[in-house]
Amino acid sequence: MLRPLDVVVLLKLSLERGGRPPYLRLANELHLYPSEVYASVKRARASQLVQNPELEDRLNRSALLEFLLHGVRYAFPAEKGSPTRGVPTGYAAPPLCHHISGGGDLPPVWPYAEGKVRGYSFAPLHKNVPQAALEDERLYELLTLVDAVRDGRARERELASRELTMRIEASAHAESKP
Repeated sequence: MLRPLDVVVLLKLSLERGGRPPYLRLANELHLYPSEVYASVKRARASQLVQNPELEDRLNRSALLEFLLHGVRYAFPAEKGSPTRGVPTGYAAPPLCHHISGGGDLPPVWPYAEGKVRGYSFAPLHKNVPQAALEDERLYELLTLVDAVRDGRARERELASRELTMRIEASAHAESKP
């Protein structure tokens, strides 16, 4: 059974070219333990989101995209809380913030002591997401798009779905080039 952390690991894998990088590198970049990354890849393999080790644990991008667009909001619904300081997500973060205005409402933020934006608490898929996202802009954008799918209104979900599709398919094309 997949866990929210697995989505974070899979999104990170979607940014990689070729097979899965070493567990230690993924763990360091996501601020996780290597054993957590290993267990995550193992669960993704069982869910057919990652292909077998004989295929270098390659990401099954079409299955991941299908899950992100149609299943993630039901499997891992948004958990909202009270106002706090944090890192913007969903429609309040790139790339959607360029297309959608918050209309004066408090934006969704991942609670994070070093965050610079005040908004309503939006629980990230894993507690280390804010730190990892701030160190990797492309991962940050994918995570915020997934949050928009998890909790956005119809227009936000539609824009996020288009952006996710474009980014994951583009990384697949980049991977297939020598």
